[in-house]
Amino acid sequence: MSTDPISSTDTDVIVIGAGPAGAAAASRLAREGLRIEVLERDHFPRFSIGESLLPQCMTHLDEAGLLSSVQTADYQLKNGAVFTRDDHETAIDFRDKFSAGWGTTYQVERADFDHRLIRAASEHGARVTFGMTVTDFHPDSERPQLQVTDEAGKQTLLTARFVLDASGYGRVLARQLSLSRDPRLEPRMALFTHVEDHIDDTRFDREKILIGVHPQDTSVWYWLIPFARGRASVGVVGDIDTLSSRGESPEARWQHWIDDEPRFRKLLQGHRLIRPVGSLKGYAADVERLHGPGYALLGNAGEFLDPVFSSGVTIALRSASMAAPLVARQLDGERVDWHTEFELPLRRGIETFRTFVNAWYDGRLQSIIFHDAHPRDLKRMISSVLAGYAWDTDNPFVASPDKHLTTLAQLCGHTHSTPAAPS
Repeated sequence: MSTDPISSTDTDVIVIGAGPAGAAAASRLAREGLRIEVLERDHFPRFSIGESLLPQCMTHLDEAGLLSSVQTADYQLKNGAVFTRDDHETAIDFRDKFSAGWGTTYQVERADFDHRLIRAASEHGARVTFGMTVTDFHPDSERPQLQVTDEAGKQTLLTARFVLDASGYGRVLARQLSLSRDPRLEPRMALFTHVEDHIDDTRFDREKILIGVHPQDTSVWYWLIPFARGRASVGVVGDIDTLSSRGESPEARWQHWIDDEPRFRKLLQGHRLIRPVGSLKGYAADVERLHGPGYALLGNAGEFLDPVFSSGVTIALRSASMAAPLVARQLDGERVDWHTEFELPLRRGIETFRTFVNAWYDGRLQSIIFHDAHPRDLKRMISSVLAGYAWDTDNPFVASPDKHLTTLAQLCGHTHSTPAAPS
């Protein structure tokens, strides 16, 4: 990897962003023998949220030649999720699922995880340059061009045969080409930090993410993602005005909301903050299209939903896994229909996740999860989607997610009452 000025202004593929989508795409294409330039604005390692992977990720990491880098990293094993509301807890084990494939994965500190992935992509032949900002883009079906500026202010015009935007929340091409559209999700806010958790409750399962629900306002929810060596990521998500109404600083707001949820308050009574509390507002995003002449958008650079089911990295890796072979085929002279081979199938899985996100906030999915008993086959279908298998159309909850969630929620006693505000 390099921070030196780019010497070559012509390459096969330029990848914008060195996060998971960029690393996976760059690694796959470099292993195909293509010349790959990865441009990253930041310097790694760098902090990021999105730390609880889904088992579906493991397949895509393997396809990209990145799995061994993750398996040797001593990350915290993850095999499912525990949901808590009031005094009720429901555990979902991803190993007991409808879809074939991995049932376990990891919970990772993204600074280390992302750095490992891009180092491995570099070892596979991708050239990675940090401190580079894309300031202009000219789409073209054969020779798209980027103008980039390094940290010294030097501008360079780069030409490639294809460009992949994996810039995450930077959303470089969406901004350059005015592709943004209404994400169709309510604007929400997340407050988050890392802690030394000092959890001594023997019932606490470090191999599962813990998702909590506020006892009065069920639209406010919490995550506790255990890492290795006694650390954890802890966050709270809710309506922007609601979360901002308590406390004068991010730290005070975070602490107020943690204290409001009994299970989290008890588990974290001995915690110590190890980084400042961060906040992210209005994070949901979408675009009119995920591809155009000489380019495609990967992961969060195209669409981001919500952190509630940890779908971000899964969608990012899925998009890279789908796009990289299409790029290789196109550069080999084949005609690729990006709409039918990339955009439509990728968005089908994203729509499954969107339906589950909407069902979480409108109460349908919460009524299902916290119901006392379900037929085992239905629970396994739900488990598959929550494990990331949102593209498995053999699963009825993927083929027709809204219909099946609504029907099951009604059987679980769901009503359309509006969540009460906290007192």
